[in-house]
Amino acid sequence: QLQLVESGGGLVQPGGSLRLSCAASRFTLDYYTIGWFRQAPGKEREGVSCIRSSDGSTVYADSVKGRFTISRDNAKSTVSLQLNSLKPEDTAKYYCAAGPRSPLLSRLCDAGTYASWGQGTQVTVSS
Repeated sequence: QLQLVESGGGLVQPGGSLRLSCAASRFTLDYYTIGWFRQAPGKEREGVSCIRSSDGSTVYADSVKGRFTISRDNAKSTVSLQLNSLKPEDTAKYYCAAGPRSPLLSRLCDAGTYASWGQGTQVTVSS
């Protein structure tokens, strides 16, 4: 069973930045498609950004385009999500998830594509 661990969450002021990381214990993430999702209290889970293993294709939610960047560090076997220009509405628990190597691009950020999920890391944007 692939176990994912997220890190890097915290409290930040509006306009600030955070860098979230996703790592797996005992496995490399190189051959997994990785997605970042978030869920705020009372709201549905949202696909934030996802990166396909086979070719590096990425997808971003409209709400984060131009502010968030997903990337792989194969040497460290981690996938990071850089969060810039944070807004209060970005406040949520952020989860990383691992899926198959080459899902359809149209389903890249669908939660149903992913079989393994981390426990999440809290991001709070507040002054």
